[in-house]
Amino acid sequence: MADTKREIERKYEAAVDASGETRLPDLTKVAGVSSVLDKGVAELDAVYYDTDDLRLAADSITLRRRTGGDDAGWHLKLPVSPDVRDEIRAPLAGAVPDSLAGLVRSRTRGDLLTPVVRLLSSRDVRHLLDAQGRLLAEVSTDSVTAERIGAHGGTARWTEIEVELADGGDPAFLDAVEKRLRKAGLRPATSASKLARALAETEPRRTWEKPPAAPRTAGDHVLAYLQHQYDALVSYDPAVRRDLPDSVHQMRVATRRMRSAFRTYRRVLDRTVTDPIAEELKWLAGELGVDRDQEVLGARLQARIAALPRTLVLGPVRSRLRIWSVARRHGSRRKIIAVLESKRHLELLTALEALLADPPLLPAASKPATKVLPKAIRKDYARLATRMERALTLPPGDDRDLAMHNARKAAKRARYAAEAARPALGKPAKRFGKRVKAVQSLLGDHQDSVMAREALRDLAVQAHAAGETAFTWGLLYGQEEAAAQARERELPTAWKRASKAKSRADLGG
Repeated sequence: MADTKREIERKYEAAVDASGETRLPDLTKVAGVSSVLDKGVAELDAVYYDTDDLRLAADSITLRRRTGGDDAGWHLKLPVSPDVRDEIRAPLAGAVPDSLAGLVRSRTRGDLLTPVVRLLSSRDVRHLLDAQGRLLAEVSTDSVTAERIGAHGGTARWTEIEVELADGGDPAFLDAVEKRLRKAGLRPATSASKLARALAETEPRRTWEKPPAAPRTAGDHVLAYLQHQYDALVSYDPAVRRDLPDSVHQMRVATRRMRSAFRTYRRVLDRTVTDPIAEELKWLAGELGVDRDQEVLGARLQARIAALPRTLVLGPVRSRLRIWSVARRHGSRRKIIAVLESKRHLELLTALEALLADPPLLPAASKPATKVLPKAIRKDYARLATRMERALTLPPGDDRDLAMHNARKAAKRARYAAEAARPALGKPAKRFGKRVKAVQSLLGDHQDSVMAREALRDLAVQAHAAGETAFTWGLLYGQEEAAAQARERELPTAWKRASKAKSRADLGG
């Protein structure tokens, strides 16, 4: 069984005195520190695993098997933000645990994880305590020997200082410690992790590679946008497996943005190549959507109930909603994991990687972005305008609800088109995208209301069949109906603003 720890730490280059010993300043002078407790020296032996081409290291991910110290076992570290990582732990075992291997599957695609580096560390640990004896942070002086595993293996040695914040601690405390360390001559480490430094100092010297040029052509900008979405698709995979908040939504959004870019910029990329991939992205979004849509709907209904006066909540309303939600989500999480583990999903990621490495560019791709991208956006705008006109002229009813749903999808596509073009077109694309997003949000809330009313009717029927009063469900239905009507009244103004933003700048075309 794996468990997770949020790790907030900073690393520093060790300073040495005339005798060659590592110097650590008096840390009781740090604000809030009452005492420093010497915890002794631990001998750590860690073997780091990766693919042959170091895909995990490329994404600042580390996977190791460590013995020694008080947390021996397998550790997978996933970056969250600068200085912050989630460490997922599993018991000591011979092979990489399945629970950890799955979390990096989107990177490895089934390739073997093999030892690449061994780190032997002599760790001198001190605890920084407050006046009540509570742990504020752990400071470690690590004397490290790195051994590259393989035919061209080398070795490296260094000493570094780690400062790790105690669980639940205020990150601002690390600033106070750093101020004291800097005053003593210590400087932040140039490598983000021990593994990164070990790889840099033990691998054969590589030929210097020129950094990629800034995007200039239409193809450059479209590919840069697609690369960003691909990176999101891969990086959210472990978050979805861990059931982190909003992870399914963000992964699904990445699939939609890629599909939208394929359709919008079909003069840049060959559709005979992108269409099959777009269909697979549609499949993945659909599989992810089962859980996400239910999550959004359940949260909406819970908020409606919470906002009602107690006197209007009649019967076991909350428990019925909970039962209804659980029944609709039963097995969906297990299904999502199965999808992410499937050969079909891994083949999709491989196809996207191949497309980005060798893109099927069309002649328009080599033209200036300021000429090609605005034309594509204007086509999406025209499509949206047609759907909006139909939606706004139909009388209330099912046909109008469907027309608004279709307009919402067109708005999303136009917004994503502007989003992809923003680095090339600047403020006009930003303004247009912002205005279209406002339209999309209104249409989205309208569609959510349609789905909520269907659910409320279903809940009312179930309540009635069980001999419960359906009063509260009917009341909520009326609220949702009123909310939909309010969105319909707001739409003409929002649409006018979006049209004005497009006309004023013509998106730089």
